[in-house]
Amino acid sequence: QVQLVESGGGLVQPGGSLRLSCAASGRTFSNYAIGWFRQVPGKEREFVAAINWSGGSTYYPISAKGRFTISRDNAKDTVDLQMNSLKPEDTAVYYCAARRGEFGYFARSYAYWGQGTQVTVSS
Repeated sequence: QVQLVESGGGLVQPGGSLRLSCAASGRTFSNYAIGWFRQVPGKEREFVAAINWSGGSTYYPISAKGRFTISRDNAKDTVDLQMNSLKPEDTAVYYCAARRGEFGYFARSYAYWGQGTQVTVSS
């Protein structure tokens, strides 16, 4: 069992930046790939970024590439998501999730989830 807690969400103006953090506890954190997803009401969870167990491999969808950066610190059991050049369409609840093995792009492939943190991009 892995417990995940997100933090760092809030209100930011278009073009601004936020840094989300996902803190893990429970099983050995370095055994898990971590993904970030986001969700708005009425829509499915959308993949935002993922990182493998070591931090050596990352992946982003086109919507996030060049603006978002995922990183991890296995000594601190944390994964961060740096979000720059934020747009109103980035507004959503952001979740981190964990899965054994390599990272995946589909929410259903992740076994453990945090409670989410709200990100609102608005002027």
